[in-house]
Amino acid sequence: MSAKEIIQQRRKQLTEIIQKDLARVLDDLLSRSVITEEEYEDLDKMEEDATATKKSEKLLLLVQNKGESACCQFLEWVEIAYPGSKQALQSSGQDQKALQMGELQSESSPGGSSQEQEDEVWQGPAQEGRHPARERSEAVEDILCKLKLNEHKSKKLSLQQVLEISSESLKESTPQTLEDLPWHFLKKVLALDVTARNTTLGKRTPDEPEMRGEEGEMSEENLFSQMASRVSLNPLDVLCAVLMCSDSSLQQWIFSKMSMCQFALPLLLPPLETPKCTLMLWAMRDIVKRWRPHSLAESRGFREESLVMTSMPTISFVRMGSCSLSKSKLLNELLSHSQQHHDFFIHRDMKCGNVPHEIADGMIEMAWYFPGGQGGLDLFPEPVAIANLRGDVESHWVQFSFLTQVSSAVFILAECINEREFALLSSLKESSTEYYFILDHQSRKFNETLDFLNQLAPVLDLKNSQVLVKAAKTNKADFVENLQSTVGRIIKSHPKSMNLEEMSAVAQGLTIQVDEDCREYWNAFRCAGEVIEKVKNTAAYKKGALILQGDIQKKLADVEKELCRMERQGDIPSEHYRWELKGKWMALKKQQNRCKLYIDSEKFISGIKNLKLVERHYFFKLIKLNSDHIVRESLSMLRAEYKEKCKAGGDDGQETAAALDMLSPSTFGIEHLMRTLGEYYQAEYSKVAEGKLEKNKCRLVNFPSIAADLMLEGFPLELIGDASNVPVQWITDVLMELHRKLGGRSKVVVITVLGVQGTGKSTLLNTMFGLQFAVSSGRCTRGAFMTLLNVRENMTQELGCDHILVIDTEGLKVPELAQLDYSYRHNNELATLVIGLSDITIVNMTMENATEMKDVLQIVTHAFLRMQRIGQKPNCQFVHQNVSDVSAHDQNMRDREHLLEQLNEMTQAAAKMENVGSEIKFSDVMDYDSEMHNWYIPGLWHGVLPMAEVNRGYSEKVFEFKKYLFECIRNRLNRKSPKDIPQFIEWVRKLWDAVKHENFIFSFQNSLIAQAYMKLSTKYFEWDSDFRKEMHVWVSEQETAIQNVSNEELDHSRWRCELQDKLCAGEQRILEFLEHYFESCTANVHLVEKYREDFVKNANTLRCELESSSYNKLWASIQLKKRWHKIDSIQVGFLKIIEGKFDWLLEECKKRSHRLDNQKLKFEFEQMWAKMLSEISPIRLEKREIYADVETKLRKDLFSRGRLIIPKLLGGKGFLSFRINNFQMKKDYLQSSWWRQVTLIPPEKEHLSNVEELSKSLMAKCMSYIDSKFSFKGDYEETYCVELLHMINERLQPHDVLKLCTTPGFEVDLKLHILGEAAHAFQKMHENFIEENDPQVLLEKRKPQYFSVFRDLYLEKDAQQIIARDFCDWCLHPALVDYMNKRLGTEIVDNILKRAQSIAYSSQSFFQFTVLKDLLEARNFDQYVKYITAYEEFVKSWIGKQILNHYTEKEDLQNLEEKILSAILEEIGATLVKLKHQDTGTVSEFLNLFCKEMQKKLVISTDNLVRIQFKDMPDPGQVSVCVETLLPDLKKEILSAFDSLDLESKLSQLPVKLQDEIFKREFGCGQQCPFCKVPCEAGGSAHKEHFAAVHRPQGLGGYKHPETKNLFYGLCSSYVASKMSFESVDTKWKRHPYMDYHAYYSDWSIQPDPSTNASDYWKFIFKEFNHDFAKHYHAKPADLPEDWKMITREHALKALKEIYNMD
Repeated sequence: MSAKEIIQQRRKQLTEIIQKDLARVLDDLLSRSVITEEEYEDLDKMEEDATATKKSEKLLLLVQNKGESACCQFLEWVEIAYPGSKQALQSSGQDQKALQMGELQSESSPGGSSQEQEDEVWQGPAQEGRHPARERSEAVEDILCKLKLNEHKSKKLSLQQVLEISSESLKESTPQTLEDLPWHFLKKVLALDVTARNTTLGKRTPDEPEMRGEEGEMSEENLFSQMASRVSLNPLDVLCAVLMCSDSSLQQWIFSKMSMCQFALPLLLPPLETPKCTLMLWAMRDIVKRWRPHSLAESRGFREESLVMTSMPTISFVRMGSCSLSKSKLLNELLSHSQQHHDFFIHRDMKCGNVPHEIADGMIEMAWYFPGGQGGLDLFPEPVAIANLRGDVESHWVQFSFLTQVSSAVFILAECINEREFALLSSLKESSTEYYFILDHQSRKFNETLDFLNQLAPVLDLKNSQVLVKAAKTNKADFVENLQSTVGRIIKSHPKSMNLEEMSAVAQGLTIQVDEDCREYWNAFRCAGEVIEKVKNTAAYKKGALILQGDIQKKLADVEKELCRMERQGDIPSEHYRWELKGKWMALKKQQNRCKLYIDSEKFISGIKNLKLVERHYFFKLIKLNSDHIVRESLSMLRAEYKEKCKAGGDDGQETAAALDMLSPSTFGIEHLMRTLGEYYQAEYSKVAEGKLEKNKCRLVNFPSIAADLMLEGFPLELIGDASNVPVQWITDVLMELHRKLGGRSKVVVITVLGVQGTGKSTLLNTMFGLQFAVSSGRCTRGAFMTLLNVRENMTQELGCDHILVIDTEGLKVPELAQLDYSYRHNNELATLVIGLSDITIVNMTMENATEMKDVLQIVTHAFLRMQRIGQKPNCQFVHQNVSDVSAHDQNMRDREHLLEQLNEMTQAAAKMENVGSEIKFSDVMDYDSEMHNWYIPGLWHGVLPMAEVNRGYSEKVFEFKKYLFECIRNRLNRKSPKDIPQFIEWVRKLWDAVKHENFIFSFQNSLIAQAYMKLSTKYFEWDSDFRKEMHVWVSEQETAIQNVSNEELDHSRWRCELQDKLCAGEQRILEFLEHYFESCTANVHLVEKYREDFVKNANTLRCELESSSYNKLWASIQLKKRWHKIDSIQVGFLKIIEGKFDWLLEECKKRSHRLDNQKLKFEFEQMWAKMLSEISPIRLEKREIYADVETKLRKDLFSRGRLIIPKLLGGKGFLSFRINNFQMKKDYLQSSWWRQVTLIPPEKEHLSNVEELSKSLMAKCMSYIDSKFSFKGDYEETYCVELLHMINERLQPHDVLKLCTTPGFEVDLKLHILGEAAHAFQKMHENFIEENDPQVLLEKRKPQYFSVFRDLYLEKDAQQIIARDFCDWCLHPALVDYMNKRLGTEIVDNILKRAQSIAYSSQSFFQFTVLKDLLEARNFDQYVKYITAYEEFVKSWIGKQILNHYTEKEDLQNLEEKILSAILEEIGATLVKLKHQDTGTVSEFLNLFCKEMQKKLVISTDNLVRIQFKDMPDPGQVSVCVETLLPDLKKEILSAFDSLDLESKLSQLPVKLQDEIFKREFGCGQQCPFCKVPCEAGGSAHKEHFAAVHRPQGLGGYKHPETKNLFYGLCSSYVASKMSFESVDTKWKRHPYMDYHAYYSDWSIQPDPSTNASDYWKFIFKEFNHDFAKHYHAKPADLPEDWKMITREHALKALKEIYNMD
């Protein structure tokens, strides 16, 4: 039976016991904290109005509603006060006499019971003889069970678990159940919320089941029960439980947060897990306080020290027995200024402060007072500690003994001192501590208490001033002021002072354990001491022991940036200057490699490697604490020195500046040790890469894994440090290890904060996420640090990420760095880097720093603009701190508008500086909404420091801001997929390269953008190929259909409409694919958003290209059909004559008596044939003068050039004398005005060479077109000449051609020679067509076929079999061969482009990589020359060779041929089966139906079909069966014929020109770099901006120095980052800076090399063939830099792979 049930069932007996001496019962229950003072007073006041019985019943009800624990305590008191009552209450048959016996026994011992009896704890009938320790243990278990913390008793809560991002951590909710309380406390204390200690449970609504059950008859019991139904736990019990279940790191974190909130901290925890109390020394070690004692008020100095190390007087307050005066509330009044009250200690009048303690009794809490140096506001002149013992002194004598030994004074609150208390206090006579008593004058035993105090006076040396009496009429404020005065006098009397470390020694003497008393701590302490023991002068130590991060590292960083920027180049040639810088870099690397790790770093490594996880936490924290202590001392001395220098004056400021400069080097922390190891790791890594060190001999090979573990444990990783340099390899390897340890689940959302130093950036992050970034350190922290926060599984899908990566940065506009030359650039670099890495950027500002704010905004807008140019558009949140007005958001509407105006102005100014169009707004470069993205947050502190508490408005607003940030993350998930760690690493690497180059435009050097662009290009290439193939198949079907219809059925307009519909559908499909692609979550698709429009234009350009080619093919087919119609009409006429002659001859031959043999039949047929021919009048096809038509069109095209062309056509041999092979360059082709401009620098040969190159390439292109038409074997069409002229005009229009300044004579002569060549070819083409299609010639060709038919009819062979065989031979065979040729070309192209190994053709960049790699493997000089000087010709040739190589093994092509033929034969078979079951009377009808069914696939000759049909007969079904049986043989025959052809012959006869088809897709726009002529690699042909992955030395294109004639080895990708200049025809031969090349070549984007080896490919080629290129270009070899000569083929290939991201 539970204690609560016993009270319920024995209510009458207990009431009778209580009412005997109700006053005593109430006093005893109050002293044991069973009831609160408030409840005591309520019951006491009932005396006048209620009987003792009534009050006793109410007391029982009150105890019962407090729960099982309170009931147990009450019954324990009953057993102690009335021995024997236990037995009476246990037995159901007990009567009143048993209780009366118990009462008599109690009366015989009015003092209660002995100590032995007090130690007896009674909890129920089944648990007799329990000890208080066991009772406490069970209470602890009960509390843990209620709070659902049982599992964490052994498996402690860690800080990382608490900081996890979960749905619960983002909700603002009131705890509803007891198990919510621990997490509610942790969440609130994380957010620095001063309500964190409130344990009130949310109120139930009347609809809840429990509430409905309470409705009923109104009675006293029901009313009290309803009031107590939501009683929670005392906040101190919750705190004890949480601390008990937390590991040491979490305890330390909790104490730090509580200290910021000005909560009293548990100095001594009661015995919870062990029988001993615990001194929380380690938990307090991380707390640092800053104050100004009155002794430093005049000098305005201050002290900053660890709380644990600070010695000060301790004033303790304890309670003896019951007391109506609230001790904790009194202490709050003591420590609070009248205008700044704060609840340091939980007291009965606070929410849930009146709930009885269950496990917190015996706790000693401590609060501190620190003065601010303001006499009028400070309560005390020096720091003082106030200790508060929870519970009664008598019950917690060990804790009280501890306080008597560590305190300067002990204040004892008592209402009654009797003999027992007198005896206890008398035992303190040997104590040197001063004792003070606080008495309540209203106590009924006040006089008795005074008597005992008089007896104690000589024992404790008490004076009247040491007794403070709270009389009924005493004003509360006066009493508190009196108490403050008393404490003030104690402090001024110079009492003993003690710090917490000294207190721990006292504690150990009293068998109180210290939280640091564990093996793990002392192991870590020993290791940390060895690391830090030599650190005295931090600046000197860093210069010696941490040399790797000193001047060497800064110089290396400077050289690396200069290699990228070339700012101090002067007149030195770029590559020579680069070579010099590389030399410096190598020398510094060697110097770095010679540096050895100091013994301290060795010990640091040993500690990290060998210590266990818990020990490692202690190790790092101890190093941090010790280094912070040393730095504080150093900075204190340096500040004092700096002040003295400033006061002294008299010098020129150099000494003052020197003192100021010492502040930054004096900083030292664990980050410096980690940075050194990172640098040493990078040095080892470079030696391994160079082959100078074996990997298994590396000392730090496993260090990235350890650093990754540290990140998982919550330690920050330095991203950028003192040297303003990112240790890329170190960061890469650490994060990759982290990625591995996370099992690949490493998607991160990055949140960064930027702002002026001292504006609360780190505090903001710490408050939002519970982090521990350094704040208020008083020192200049350099760089940026990133911390990983885990996202709980229930949130990963919702947020789209596994972790949040928080980056804290150094303050911008740091005063210590403001005077340095690189300060502004450093700020820009830092802002650009972290904003570029961020998904969300928080710009932190304070309203009072308007000037600094404007500077920060300038930096930020530059960074955002740069990000926008590479496709990044991060979300930006502006946080305005120290704005507390509730109407701030509305009141600052105008301010927000003004801010937006400023941001727009700054963005436009930044755009101008970055050479971007000025018509740009702030919202264009970032995700910004002036209404939603501005946050007004009150100041952090409420009150006057250092005693100010955290402003609740601050914590609430920050929490609201935090919730909004995660809402932004959810919303961004639809638009942008978060990066995983490998992607983040690549982004860091490339972004840092961009920062070093000061270059932020798109380029293939940024591999993330390159990969995203490559993916898009590859996808677009697939869509492009599918559209082309679809149109090719459709056009082929239409061409076939056109050849199969009659002239009457030719409808040109219908085909044109169908073509438009098909093209529109295809273009729309690509646009839909494109839209879907950009809306998908494809990795980094947002980075190429700015190129969406280019691909839209590409789709339109493709449509126009296909429209033109498709229309021309259909038009040509229609014209050809019309010509064939005339020929077919003649053949049909001949056929009718032949049919009549056949019938007559067949009848004559059959009439003869004897059967004619084959020879006789042939004789008779020949006679008939000769006679027939003599009777047919000859019909000839009209022959045209094609050259006249060509000349007419040429004259029309050159109408404006009439005066030039007419003499050329009239003179000499006329138009036909102009041929391509007799075209010669003349000086007259160049404008004379141009010659006058360049008389000082006359590059005649070079310029003529450029014009000649243009003419040759154009003539080659036109010749290819002419040959393709000639090989078609059709008739000439007028469109051929029109297309040819259009091709020439289009090539002569672009800017790069117009700037050659050619004369009209050049255009006239070029067209004359090209069109003259075309006229010869087209005339020959026409004549061949006339000759091959002459009706009588065709008739003579078909003579053997007619004889064969005649013979078969005479011999009366199987007619159906004959028709079937002839149909296969004369109709199907040629139609199938034609179909095979048409489809084979398309399928070959598709097969090459889409096969698994064809990545080379999937985009222009992949194509370039494959070509260059192939050239490198061949290393053929002539091929390189052809690639550079005749790129188009080379590419076509290269593609041709690749096709031949691919199909060298005949099996591939044979399989493709069989696949095509099998498919069409299967379709033919299906058609035959289908028609066999249709009602067709004759074979003619059957064959006509078959041709109609297959008219889109096969072109079946009408002539051949008619020849078969004149043998018309019934039973077409049998013919169908016969055709089916002949199809396999037909298949073998066709495949055999194809197989007999050699590969080149087979491919050359295909109507689809394979090289041209692939070339069109890979050639792109055809534009070349204006400096080095490298081809553009942008996708499609309609892009706005041209770019190439890698540029080449200009000498490879023949450029040589005008004076020395040496080939020029400069790289335009180097020059655009230098201060060099160029001159060209575009600049009218005036010098112009390379950096401003956009002024002349605005459509080109030339990126600086991202690394020193980016152009190694072309450097290697130049080095290898230097003399060959010189000979080819009639120049002298280039004087190449020395480092070029060390580049190997392997280096070249590696550089090529890196630049095209092909690793």
